[in-house]
Amino acid sequence: MKMETDLNRFHKIVRGKIKQELKKFIANGSLIGRHGKETISIPLPRIDIPHFSFGNNNKGGLGQGNGKVGEKIGPGEQEGQAGAAGEGPGQHSLEVDVSLEDLSKMLGEELALPRIELKGQKNLSSEHRKYGSVHRRGPESLHHFRRTYKEALKRSVISGEYNPEEPLIVPIKADKRYRSFTVTRQPVANAVILYMMDVSGSMGDEQKEIVRLTSFWLDTWLSQQYKGIERRFIIHDATAREVDEPTFFRTKESGGTLISSAYRLAVKLMESHYPPQDWNIYLFHFSDGDNWSGNDTAECLKLLGEQLLPAANLFCYGQVESRYGSGQFLRDLVKQFGDKHDKVTLAQIKDREAIMGALKTFLGKGK
Repeated sequence: MKMETDLNRFHKIVRGKIKQELKKFIANGSLIGRHGKETISIPLPRIDIPHFSFGNNNKGGLGQGNGKVGEKIGPGEQEGQAGAAGEGPGQHSLEVDVSLEDLSKMLGEELALPRIELKGQKNLSSEHRKYGSVHRRGPESLHHFRRTYKEALKRSVISGEYNPEEPLIVPIKADKRYRSFTVTRQPVANAVILYMMDVSGSMGDEQKEIVRLTSFWLDTWLSQQYKGIERRFIIHDATAREVDEPTFFRTKESGGTLISSAYRLAVKLMESHYPPQDWNIYLFHFSDGDNWSGNDTAECLKLLGEQLLPAANLFCYGQVESRYGSGQFLRDLVKQFGDKHDKVTLAQIKDREAIMGALKTFLGKGK
């Protein structure tokens, strides 16, 4: 019992430390390399739970033994200060495994994120088995002992074999009963995330790393909101193409930018694979704000207004600051949508320290 209490205290302390350092963890790219399928390893400073140490201490001092009249009371010996080499205790770190579900909850608590309003639950469903019936046949692993005994007792009484003075009941094969299940279909909400990123010459490695970090935390939150989630990745410069996740974050391109090419490809994927009545659709676009021309920006705004926004739960644009990017596209989106459209969220991500604020902006509407 004592061990369980200490363990619970330790978990609370660890959770508090992680929440305290969450902003640092979000901006730290090395953390992503530590995550597995269900958990992530987080390095924390050494944590000691307060405890009593028992033993003999004959050093004397205040509160130890009988003092003498006139004896001076001074500070005790200080540990870790003697000798030139190895001075003082070392600072040791502790790695703890935290489930992605717990990490998602901490993110939601720290950013005060609302639960997402799901749609599509009437159209998608999953099978659920409920053991609520009894059959005469079945595997021994599902043998229902109480019902079998009841059937054997009933047969014994009806046949006159039952002796109240020696109530011995021996079931036969015909008495055996087995648990059986019925299959019901429960509604579930599935989601797809379409990530789009500008990989033109003005997007450098640091800008792509910021996108990678932001995407990881977006994934962490959304994956805990839905039982099924898919991800599609689109990169674009003057043209757009769908790629896998490693290619998305590692591609080095050059050339101009036509943002509309990514939006047209997103429309194509949605029409062919993700009907909006069945899917919760999330669109995340990252760029440094450069576009080839005002005509293409007008085409982007048209695609957003007429096709992407009506079908999506949310469209998020994150503008990653670059010395080569003009940042004009964000200004165009603000002018067109501003706060007028509840499905549009816009964030300027100047550096890694700004990722946490962008997450709050993107996910704060609970869409």
